[in-house]
Amino acid sequence: MPASASWASRPEDLVESLSSLDNTARLKAIRDVKNQIIGNKTKKLSYIKLGAVPRVVEILASDTEVPLLVQSAAAVGSFACGTDAGVRAVLDSGVLPHLLKMLQNGDTQVAEACARSLKMIFHSPLAPKSDMFQGHRMELLLKLLNHGNESVAEVAARVLARCCETKEHQLALANAGGLQSLVSLLAGSIKIREASLDALAALTKNNKHLSEMVIKLDNGDALASIIRLIKDKSSLTRLLACMCLANIGKACPGGYSQESEVRADMLSILMRLLDEPGQAGQDAPGVLADLVANNEELQKAAADQNAVEKLADFLLRKEVPSKQLEGVLLGLSELCSKLENSRRQLLDLQDLKSFNTSLALAAPLLLRPMVHGSLVAALRHPCDGVKVAACACVRSLSRSVKNLRTSLTSEQFVRPLLQLINDPSPAVQAEALTAVGNIVLDFTPQKSVIMQTDGIAQLINLAQSMDHTLRRNAVLALKNFLFMADITVKHRVIAELTIPTLCDLIQDPEEEVQEQAITLVRNLVHGEPDSIEQIFSDGGLLFQAIEKQLINPRPDIALQALYVINNVVSGSEVHKEAVMTSILSSQLASNTSWLTRFLQDTSNPQLRVVAVWCIINLLYPAGEDISSRVVRLREAGVEAQLHKMVDDSCLDVKSHVRTALEMYFGIRHIDGLQCI
Repeated sequence: MPASASWASRPEDLVESLSSLDNTARLKAIRDVKNQIIGNKTKKLSYIKLGAVPRVVEILASDTEVPLLVQSAAAVGSFACGTDAGVRAVLDSGVLPHLLKMLQNGDTQVAEACARSLKMIFHSPLAPKSDMFQGHRMELLLKLLNHGNESVAEVAARVLARCCETKEHQLALANAGGLQSLVSLLAGSIKIREASLDALAALTKNNKHLSEMVIKLDNGDALASIIRLIKDKSSLTRLLACMCLANIGKACPGGYSQESEVRADMLSILMRLLDEPGQAGQDAPGVLADLVANNEELQKAAADQNAVEKLADFLLRKEVPSKQLEGVLLGLSELCSKLENSRRQLLDLQDLKSFNTSLALAAPLLLRPMVHGSLVAALRHPCDGVKVAACACVRSLSRSVKNLRTSLTSEQFVRPLLQLINDPSPAVQAEALTAVGNIVLDFTPQKSVIMQTDGIAQLINLAQSMDHTLRRNAVLALKNFLFMADITVKHRVIAELTIPTLCDLIQDPEEEVQEQAITLVRNLVHGEPDSIEQIFSDGGLLFQAIEKQLINPRPDIALQALYVINNVVSGSEVHKEAVMTSILSSQLASNTSWLTRFLQDTSNPQLRVVAVWCIINLLYPAGEDISSRVVRLREAGVEAQLHKMVDDSCLDVKSHVRTALEMYFGIRHIDGLQCI
């Protein structure tokens, strides 16, 4: 039969032939199936439905003839290439242990075919990464790092790189000797070297402990080897070496002596890599983002090298790979996180490419800042990573009050962000909530958009999420929404949220949620007496919940509770008396009132500052009950404690103490009270 005749065979017949007892027929069938599905998604799905994959895997698992093993391994790779359905099919067929076993096959062709297929599978996010830490699989991969076949060793390193997604995975690999084994491969061929760097980057990502281990490994020789590779001839090697060092620098800032000079070199290298084709160029923006994260000096240096405009240029392109777009947005987010000039530069960039020069010069009003449309499009991108990065970029831009009042006032940002807080991905939800929290902080039109939609209900719903990150971020957004808000807004939020729910949040198991909830109350009761009165509704449940947090052992939480009390005590005589009752009740219960404990606290001067402010507000303005409060504060030991603080080490405390004592003396003089 001519070779072409095999193409005329019906798919059903080919699948049936995969189980033939005749090795020749079986080999011919598997070759035909493989050739038909290469690059053809429709054919691939068709053969998956016909049940071809389990039969191919059965050949790999049971045959010993080299041609059959090679062709079955290659067919597995073809099924897994480029389609989630194919990856699922080969994994569901139980192929993984057979591929791992065949990596140790003595025949080079078999080992290489299995290595290529394993590489295809682990390119997919569906790859069973946690499964590689079961049984002896990880030990096998570590052993294969030293395999005589370079393709096998490379794939072992690549698979390890894809599997290190959690700190537990990273630590397990390092404890098994993986760190040392990977470092030893840095002197190998270019493929081995890059695979090793890829795995080392995965090991050090967000891991301080392993980053420190790399710094110290071989008395610093391992780190020196990575540093040398940032100037390698291969652009991908340079990129991966920079990725490792960016991870190490982010986890251990100042971890080695020459870090400052190395990071400056990396910045220049990464700026040049942005224009590289392939993986180096696609990954460079994300590595640049990691490099400059939380480092204002490097952010300024990057801005000086025109990084903002260079990254923003990618937003104008019609087709940018998702990973690259995510990196670009993260890079812009980091560059704009602290520098107002960079924020302004990004928002002011104009899409000159869309106009001819003469028209642009003649009608400048036709030019629209290009970042607006690009950011909105990114917020609606199908890829979760891009949406997270776009939210982070909006968050950075909205840290500027000027931007909130000018460039970011449009509804086009608010509505997609409100949609994203209900996204199926918790990571997208969390970042969208943070962005919403920023854009509603100031007196902006965004607040009215949220009031007009179901934005408040959405935030309240997420404030009761089982995910503590979502709860915290939702409460943070509500807190910012209430900042300097008018009484109408406050009444609506508290009516929908309800006092009991807010009390539950104040007593949340997660301390971060507690702190945000208490700060929400601080904003709620800021201002006129009508605002303060809300803390005493429902029988004073909210006030009681705040009282309990005054004795919280965490100073940050206790401080926010004290700020709430300070806002309350700045209100009417009724509000002042409620606080006085709380002070005296706490003294009766433990011999020392919460107010005196704060005055005596040396752990945080801000606690003492706010405590003294509470006293000042209790004494001002001078009302009909002022004399009684002066006497009761003195009897509670507050005045005596103030005298001990006149030379406090904190200048703010010292200044406020003097003000409080002057008010004491003034009131006693007016009312004829006896001095002590």
